[in-house]
Amino acid sequence: SDHCAKKLLPWFDGMLEADEAFFKQHGEPLFSSHMLDLSEEPHDENVGICETYFKRMVKMDLILEMEIGITGGVEDGVDNSGAAKDKMYSTKDDVELVWNKLSPISPMFTIAAAFGNVHGVYKPGNVKLRPELLTSFQAYLGPKVGYEKPFFFVFHGGSGSEKEHIHTALDAGVVKMNVDTDTQWAYWVGLLNFYKANEGYLQGQIGNPKGDDKPNKSYYDPRKWVRCSEETMRDRVVEAFKDLKAPVP
Repeated sequence: SDHCAKKLLPWFDGMLEADEAFFKQHGEPLFSSHMLDLSEEPHDENVGICETYFKRMVKMDLILEMEIGITGGVEDGVDNSGAAKDKMYSTKDDVELVWNKLSPISPMFTIAAAFGNVHGVYKPGNVKLRPELLTSFQAYLGPKVGYEKPFFFVFHGGSGSEKEHIHTALDAGVVKMNVDTDTQWAYWVGLLNFYKANEGYLQGQIGNPKGDDKPNKSYYDPRKWVRCSEETMRDRVVEAFKDLKAPVP
């Protein structure tokens, strides 16, 4: 599950109840991970709520993804486009508090730390990504806790990112990157290309360049153009796998 804000915690409770019931019956949770996005709340409160839920989740081997700082832009009706610049970059103190509260419970948590991330795609230069911050967080806490890279990070707002930023983030311990906007665009491109290539056959049910009485069902059949969208989305996903140095399925 994804992006559960404080106002949606009752829904999150229901998800965990379903996990617990499923776990009791099958010995595994219904879901593999849940995300709490309490980044709009004060940092101490954010971490404290995550700590409470994590203690419940770890009994079922569930992974917790939590977010600190603000991801800019707009997603799912949440508009952070006017967020203060300092809120878009997490600090070493921010991540250390998360470690101190969650690591004694289990290592099965990831942190979506802010390093200038923005939902959506914007003109180059308008977004200042600083993935090297993640490297500095690892270097700061690593010697204290005896791990070279103690954190598992998540890269929110990965769409449109330059390859060098992606690779820097991977080297800094990113284990997941969100590319929702890029895959949405890829899906649309498949449909757009299909329409451009077959425009004369998509203006009515009857009548096309081959004749005024010729039917067009085989062109406007959703199975045709949905398949084109699936193919272009597949290609974009393969590109993402390569960017993340993951095995291509």
